[in-house]
Amino acid sequence: MYRARVWGGASRKLWQAPLDHTVADGLRDLAEWAGTTPYGGQLPDLYGDGVVEELERRVAEELGFPAAVFFPTGTMAQQVALRCWAGRTGNPVVALHPLGHPEVHENGAFGSVSGLRTVHPTDAPRLPTAQEIREVPEPFGTLMLELPLRDAGFVLPSWDELVDAVEAARERDAVVHFDGARLWDCATHFGRGLPEIAGLADSVYVSFYKSLGGLSGAALAGPEDLVEEARLWRHRYGGMLFQQYPVALSALRGLDTELPRLPSYVARARIVAEALREAFEQEGVGWFRVHPEIPATHQFQVWLPYEADTLTAAGLALTEDTGTCLFRRWFPAPAGGPPGVAMAEVTVSAPGLEWTAEDVKEAVREFLARVRA
Repeated sequence: MYRARVWGGASRKLWQAPLDHTVADGLRDLAEWAGTTPYGGQLPDLYGDGVVEELERRVAEELGFPAAVFFPTGTMAQQVALRCWAGRTGNPVVALHPLGHPEVHENGAFGSVSGLRTVHPTDAPRLPTAQEIREVPEPFGTLMLELPLRDAGFVLPSWDELVDAVEAARERDAVVHFDGARLWDCATHFGRGLPEIAGLADSVYVSFYKSLGGLSGAALAGPEDLVEEARLWRHRYGGMLFQQYPVALSALRGLDTELPRLPSYVARARIVAEALREAFEQEGVGWFRVHPEIPATHQFQVWLPYEADTLTAAGLALTEDTGTCLFRRWFPAPAGGPPGVAMAEVTVSAPGLEWTAEDVKEAVREFLARVRA
């Protein structure tokens, strides 16, 4: 918590993290926003009515689907979605990337909770191609595509590649589900609106705390009959909570205030990424990687040839000494990766809009001085 307080108290930062404010400040800000909207005068929800229903309607409208259902977590939303599709297709096999969220971050829930099994069209650090989907050696009922693929570096295919991948799944009589936790970020890269992007899939999951700054929560959007079945499974999975209005309000605030600003965050992230590359070159860093070179979203990876603890400590010292927060936590390379190499995820949101390329370069110089000390 000490590090969180230091980073949260920085006078200059690239993004506002969830722990960058106190409980009281967070609740006060949300209540002040709600007071400026029609939601502030409503009664709290009970078991998903009221403001939660309004959020569901709004998500369906934003994504161009007939209906949507609120879930307390994205893990639950996707487990339910893929379980429903397995029942409808008669096939419990899900084709997805091995770096997809269910494989990396859900402790084997597909198999142990939902009775599903996975196959991997590719293990390359990108979304699978249409040809790779066609060549999966066994039938699968659902193709799941994570947009963007976070653990590969928030990467996205081109629009034509995405369309071809979806068509390849259809050729195999499979349905398509988008893990769209960060789908909100994809419009700039694809050059298309959210309904056109989401409309490629049979169902889409979206998160409210990733990109939109909500407290938590998620939604599953799709056909009305799928959504109604998902409501039933939500109850069975223990997701029918008594009241959710703070979470729903924070999601609606994100749709109103953050969603329209995401294109500006992506544009600034590209400036930051280029400035980081130039600064590392100027400072004589022997090897580094900014990935992707041109970020597809407002998030990307930075790799440097130092131990993760060394880099995290240098970033913390920079913030303590100067009030500037450039990088936060660094992580070692995954198993099998090169030793002595670490990765940080960089996010650019509203605070980062104030940074120029020269601001980034100066912060890098100060950061590396502490790394090398």
